[in-house]
This record gives sequence, structure tokens and C-alpha cells, in this order.
Amino acid sequence: MSLLWLRVAAVLYAIAGATAFPAVLYGQPRWQRISLPAAVAGFFFHLVAVVELMVAAHHLVPLGWVEVQATLALLIVAAYLLVYAAYRAAAFGIFALPLALMVMIAPAMGANSGAFVTPEMRSGWLVVHISALLAAYTALLFSLIASVLYLVQERRLKSKEGVGFLAWLPPLETMDRIAYLSLLTGFPCMTLGLLAGSFIAQQSVGAAYFLDPKVLLSFGMWGLYVLMLLVRRSTGLRGRRAIYLSSVVFLVVLSVWAANQFSSVHRFPVP
Repeated sequence: MSLLWLRVAAVLYAIAGATAFPAVLYGQPRWQRISLPAAVAGFFFHLVAVVELMVAAHHLVPLGWVEVQATLALLIVAAYLLVYAAYRAAAFGIFALPLALMVMIAPAMGANSGAFVTPEMRSGWLVVHISALLAAYTALLFSLIASVLYLVQERRLKSKEGVGFLAWLPPLETMDRIAYLSLLTGFPCMTLGLLAGSFIAQQSVGAAYFLDPKVLLSFGMWGLYVLMLLVRRSTGLRGRRAIYLSSVVFLVVLSVWAANQFSSVHRFPVP
């Protein structure tokens, strides 16, 4: 039954994480009414699953990688719920809930053997992983381009250049909205891509997945993406500073691609 409870918890965490994003990043706090109860319910089922795992293994300390990952994810969610109870800090949910889901997704799918049930299932996860990340990278690049054009147009207007080669550029407000909406669109894609990649990698290499340079950089890239959205929303960041922030995230994206050369996770054969 522990596998069933883990799957129920994973679904609830997915719901909690998905609704935490609009609550925190998109300025729609009503979604927190769904996110918090889902996280609490997921924690309850998760706790039951971990207890059953320990009872079945006849020890009190997690030893196998499935037990360790399930317990680690449980502690991450517990820390988030404690922080929320003490400080009402919903922003921590957009970090804690996806991270917990990434850690526990393989145990919840029954990843005990380290192999996919069918080649078609593995191919499907690869398609989701690659397509979602490509969409996220495209959105990030488009946002960077819009931010650069924003700066060019801003300088043009300050110089009072009425007609010229760059007269075709859209208004500043339009380019700023394009840059921000591109980020908002790309973020769910990046999160989905990393979740799918987490499951693929854990199925292929097991717990060594968490020490892979590509994986660590990917987590860093995701964290910077969240930070960029939070900063833009809370400060109304635009212009030169927005370009600097977008450039840093884009450089991390390039580093993630370069890390493929040193990654064991991305060396498994494609079906």
C-alpha cells in the first residue's frame, strides 16, 4: 500500500505546486486556498507511506535509495508547512513543493528496478522532457531579446530621435509586457521538463542522479528563473537591470548545455 500512498501524495504535491505558482508569482492569492490543503493532504499520505516503508523494511532509519528519497521529500514538505504555519510565507512553496516532487517522483512511480516498464513509456517521458525544456529555453531567449530591444528603444527615446532606422520598434510598455509574459509562459515548461528529466535520470542511474553536474546546474537554473520572476514582480524591474538578470539566467542555461559533456545522466542510450 505504501506505493499507492506515495502516488496519491505525488499527485497532491503536483496540484499544490501548480497552484502555488499563480498564487505567488502571478498575483492570484485565491489559488493558495487550493495549494495549502493539497500540500497538507499530500504530507499526510506521504507520512503514512514512509511509515509503511520502514515497517516493511524492519528498520527505523532509511537505508535504500527509495526510502531515502521518500523521507527526504517528506522532510522538505514538513519544513515548508512549518515555515508557512509560523510566518505565512507562501513563497517557499514554489521552491519546496516542486523540489519534493522531483525527489519522490521515481519512488512514487515504483522505480525499484531502475528500468522502465516499456520502451514506449521511456520514449514518452523523453518527449515531454525535451519538448518542455526547449519551449522554456525559447521563452527565456525571447524574453532576453525583448529586454534588449526595450533598452535600445529607451535610449532612442531619450535621445529624442523621432524618425530613424529603429522607428519600427514597439512602445516600451509593449516590449516590457512581452518580456515578462514570455518568462511566465516558459516557467511552467521548465518545471515540467525538469520533473520529467528527474524521473528519467533516476530510472537510469539511480541515486547518483543527485550528484550529476548537469542536474545541479539545472536546479540552479530553475532557482534563478524563480528568483527572476519574483524580483520582476516585486520591484517592477525593467530596462538595463532586467537585461542583466535575464542574461545571468541565460548564461546558466548555456552552462547546463555545456555540462552535458561531463554528465553521466545524459549518456544513457536513447530508445
